[in-house]
Amino acid sequence: MHNLIKVAVADDHPVLLAGINVLFANSGRHEVVGQAITADGCLELVRTSAPDVIVMDLSMPGDVFRTISQISTTAPKTKIVVFTAFCSLESAIKALDAGATGFVLKGSASSELLLAVDMVFADQMFITQQYASQVMNGLRDRARRQVVDESNKLNIREKQIIGHLLQARTNREIAGELRISEKTVKHYMTGLMQKLKARNRVEVVIAARRSQEAELERGQL
Repeated sequence: MHNLIKVAVADDHPVLLAGINVLFANSGRHEVVGQAITADGCLELVRTSAPDVIVMDLSMPGDVFRTISQISTTAPKTKIVVFTAFCSLESAIKALDAGATGFVLKGSASSELLLAVDMVFADQMFITQQYASQVMNGLRDRARRQVVDESNKLNIREKQIIGHLLQARTNREIAGELRISEKTVKHYMTGLMQKLKARNRVEVVIAARRSQEAELERGQL
């Protein structure tokens, strides 16, 4: 039994809950260790049963998205698969942002839910087939927007310094070009690292290039 994947199931529809339990119990690869019918019940279930994977509906009573976030933070070893009838792109991205690594639509083949559990247990992401490309495109588009937004927070002097960084100039060369001291350049570099969430000069350059690419893709240049 120790080789089986421990699965918990949370859904407030009794018939569906029972059916999912039977599906996993009969798979030969999974062991059902508990069930819940509310978002708060999921937290207690994870605390007491420590499942490898919890399969959760989005329409249960309570704040399910907050619960997903709490589980992913306090019990990171428990992977989360959302199994829901909600088929909006927004709900899928919100669930993944909160910490879920699997998203399966109700109405999918039972084999897809089983595969999702197996994949997230193996530290891989699974998104229901009919939604995968839309969700991944949505995540990529948002990442591009975030990079551009971070770049737009820069002041004129910071953008000037980035322009020189992209030309591989040293702090001394930048100081000479802008007629400021090297100390001032270092001060601006510290601010750039904070704004662009970069740890060093190289990461500042990488973030700046990503911003340029994102703006080009959006037709802003």
